Amino acid sequence: MMNNFEIGDKVSVIDDAIDGVVLKINNNEITITTNDDFVLTYKKEELVKINKESLTNLFSSKNVSQVLSEKAEPIKRSFTKEKKSKKEDFVLEVDLHIEKLVPSKKGLSNHEILNIQMDTAKGQLEFAIRNRMQKLVFIHGVGEGVLKSELEFLLGRYEQVSFQEASFQKYGFGATEIYIKQNIR
Repeated sequence: MMNNFEIGDKVSVIDDAIDGVVLKINNNEITITTNDDFVLTYKKEELVKINKESLTNLFSSKNVSQVLSEKAEPIKRSFTKEKKSKKEDFVLEVDLHIEKLVPSKKGLSNHEILNIQMDTAKGQLEFAIRNRMQKLVFIHGVGEGVLKSELEFLLGRYEQVSFQEASFQKYGFGATEIYIKQNIR
């Protein structure tokens, strides 16, 4: 079944417990904002529209409530490996390139673009602090360094935050890695 997505459609990730709203469509890639305000990109095949008709058509051999209950209940597995907290493994990566944040930058001044990028950065940083994440990465690109210097100014205002250039092997020159110290009083 081929899904035709439109901006504003409510969607669900097929193999993950993530729901969101379509922000941007670029050929086979769909950018969504999740219910937790993350901006993520998926291939069309990884998403399904959330409405009764699409679920009925997609899973015609099962009833909708059965499919939804399977999605809601994770399959329990037994592991003998050392367990690590998912919070420690998870690194929130925030791409601040304007193309990733708005459907079209047409008509936006450089000042407006920078404000959108900084509002996104501040919101994601505060989200990470609230949710006790230990690390996040802002991907800002190289450019003329305006966004990077604004980010450093913003980060300097947080007592519990330290930052450095992110891994060159993974991100190249255009990313900053932020560490959030926990239990600062």
